[in-house]
Amino acid sequence: MKIAVIGTRGFPDIQGGVEQHCEKIYPRMKNDDKIIVYRRKDYLTSQSQVSYSNISYIDLPSTRIKGFEALFHTFLCCLHLIFHRVDIVHIHNIGPGLFTPLLRMFGIKVVLTYHSANYEHDKWGKVSKMILKFSEYLSLNFANKIIFVNKFQMKKYSSDILQKSIYIPNGVENTTCSDQKHFIEKYGIIENNYVLGVGRLTPEKGFEYLISAINKTDEIPQLVIAGASDHDKSYLEKLKQLDINNKVVFTGFTSGEDLRQLYSHARMFVLSSLNEGFPLVMLEAMGYGLPMVLSDIPATHLIEFPDEFYAKKGNVESFINQIKTIWHLPKQVYDLSEFDWNSIADKTQSLYKKV
Repeated sequence: MKIAVIGTRGFPDIQGGVEQHCEKIYPRMKNDDKIIVYRRKDYLTSQSQVSYSNISYIDLPSTRIKGFEALFHTFLCCLHLIFHRVDIVHIHNIGPGLFTPLLRMFGIKVVLTYHSANYEHDKWGKVSKMILKFSEYLSLNFANKIIFVNKFQMKKYSSDILQKSIYIPNGVENTTCSDQKHFIEKYGIIENNYVLGVGRLTPEKGFEYLISAINKTDEIPQLVIAGASDHDKSYLEKLKQLDINNKVVFTGFTSGEDLRQLYSHARMFVLSSLNEGFPLVMLEAMGYGLPMVLSDIPATHLIEFPDEFYAKKGNVESFINQIKTIWHLPKQVYDLSEFDWNSIADKTQSLYKKV
């Protein structure tokens, strides 16, 4: 089969949970299927030239205009696909899913992966949220099959939607800690004496609550945040202004060995998000055995942790209390057997065959 992948900025080495998800599953798929990934030219770097035997790329123009970027690029992808036919189009997330009926009208079968309810994110205005809700409706009703990475999100929908849906979670790689320290030394990061936060610098990640908590917690000497802004730099500037005690190190978008060093030498991990689909960074932190404090949101209960691992979302005092509680814990042992990327790739490829 020929499978086209749209709705992602692309991979490899492009920031974003959807992008990381795609980078993990498609290279693992067996070579009997041909994978064609549509990428956004504006996000490609020298690292994006890595090739895989079963994957080809089609790089189309894009824009970085917030709220328009994904729709514009997905529309171009659909136009191209109408004239360059494939067996299945795999759309990632509900925003790009707006064009599901267009593809179906031309006889193209569609698999949708529902990563998160984007309309719940505060960064979107009223009109954008209405468009995303409408996109969700079209995506769910016109897709042939739907993959949910969050089983709680899947349970919200009607029996008609559930009949064509399947829960396939995100995954995590088998990891070993790095003994290298050149990256953390470059930023003056104190080995085994810092809190780590990882994610795009967007309001739904709630980093302002984490920074405020760390600045009010004397026993925590340092907070490291690995991630970059999407479009608007004002959120980053707001975060810097909150760092009144100069405890925070911003490393920007970090991947590969550099990110491995951050996980390997951290004392603990904190996820301060207000909303998530299924946070890959949580699984990554588990892979390194890090004690964690997590926003008490449905996505962080996809795996059940002890009560002391949870803080009330958006509540600085709750984060302070839980960080103090967890700070002195040793490395943890987590069961990650359910979250194997090879199994996830196999399940996704089997779904293609059913479609």
